[in-house]
Amino acid sequence: MSHDCESSMSSVSDGSVGLVSSSERSLTKSLSPRHLSMIALGGAIGAGLLVASSTAITVAGPAVILSYVFAGVILTLVMRMLGELSSASPQTGSFSAYAHRFIGAWAGFTVGWLYWWFWAVTVAIEATAAATIISGWFPAFEQWAVAGVLVLALTLLNLVSVRVYGESEFWFSSVKVFALGLLIVLGVLALVGVIPHSSAGLFQLVDHGGFFPHGVGAVFSALLAVIFSMFGAEIVTIAAGESTHPRESVVKAVRAVLLRILIFYIGAIAVTLCVVPWTSIVSGVSPFVTVFESFGVPYAAVVMNIVVLTALISCLNASLYSSSRMLFAMASRGDAPRFLGGVSSVGSPWVAVIFSSCVGVASVLLNYFMPDAVFSFLVNTTGATGIFVWLFIAVSHLRSRRILLAEGVDVTTRADVLKMWAFPYLNWALIVVLVALLLFMGVSVEHRYEVLISTGVAVVVVFFGWLRSVRVTR
Repeated sequence: MSHDCESSMSSVSDGSVGLVSSSERSLTKSLSPRHLSMIALGGAIGAGLLVASSTAITVAGPAVILSYVFAGVILTLVMRMLGELSSASPQTGSFSAYAHRFIGAWAGFTVGWLYWWFWAVTVAIEATAAATIISGWFPAFEQWAVAGVLVLALTLLNLVSVRVYGESEFWFSSVKVFALGLLIVLGVLALVGVIPHSSAGLFQLVDHGGFFPHGVGAVFSALLAVIFSMFGAEIVTIAAGESTHPRESVVKAVRAVLLRILIFYIGAIAVTLCVVPWTSIVSGVSPFVTVFESFGVPYAAVVMNIVVLTALISCLNASLYSSSRMLFAMASRGDAPRFLGGVSSVGSPWVAVIFSSCVGVASVLLNYFMPDAVFSFLVNTTGATGIFVWLFIAVSHLRSRRILLAEGVDVTTRADVLKMWAFPYLNWALIVVLVALLLFMGVSVEHRYEVLISTGVAVVVVFFGWLRSVRVTR
């Protein structure tokens, strides 16, 4: 760990009002394991599962379950690798710091800025989607104004303290978890015959065109959307740097998050497809509304809209958190302007939070004034970012053990480190799969434009990262 990164992890004890000097800047460590678990769920379980899963279902039919299983396996491998790296050396910069150390300065620069850009743009996406729901309830409120107010409110929340952020994210995520848990329980009860007059049954998986109504290839077409909906679970390793017991917390959180995400994703989708015919799912409409309505739940659409709104606000909260922490970490090691590393007396990286929120607000305004010309382009620049980040994580982990061993650290003998399975074979398998997904995106008509744009952005960032590494080594 570099000296700058070590200093950025020290705790803040000064209770005075004001700013901490750049030489003393640090983040407080006040997140508990329950906060970490819910922060990861908050980043990963959002509108992608609650609403966009309907599109994946219409693309692949019941076989979309396999898409979720494949995506779950990929996420499990990524998080296990990241879990080993994070438990060996918890840092706020997480995989950006690991890429910097185990691949090169250019890699840390690249993955850090790509990740920050992804979440900065996501701030606008989540705020706009949430504002659409609110404006639907209160037509007098302008959508862009509502979106701006949401970003401002969540910015203030992130400025208070990391514990306030963690507590708010815990309750935001709890709403989603409760709704999905209720759906799974009701679905299981219907399957075993406890709920009368239900059409639930395993036959629903094959009675409407078979398990593969659109062919095996549709599984891989749906896989892309499913994978993107799971991106965000890695936030837990960023937050680990601000937890009370970083190493122990990240191990517990990674294990718990993997289990919960797999249950809520695969479980909720499987139950849905066993309860209602997949042909009754409408793209763009939450499939869970259809399920709750089949059980006779009153105002199911309204209830799910509230859950979706909560999920969007939760993801907006997580977007501001992760983007600001990544920016802070990069500023700490010189990959971003030093002034972005400013920390308030309550331990909040206030400059990074405000800077990230300003980019989000600007994107909201662009979405209002130029939704097709500019905002759509901005969204497309992040199209393949998730896969790029996961590739950097896989390569960082692949190189980490050899480099650490050369430094006299053998992580395989440490009981406090969450170890990756079947090293290095699963690393190479994951790298091959992720590269194959990028190639598939490149030849897919639906995703070709976004992968080309996001790859172009990545190349530009790599170039600037290379220039910085050359300048530093001179």
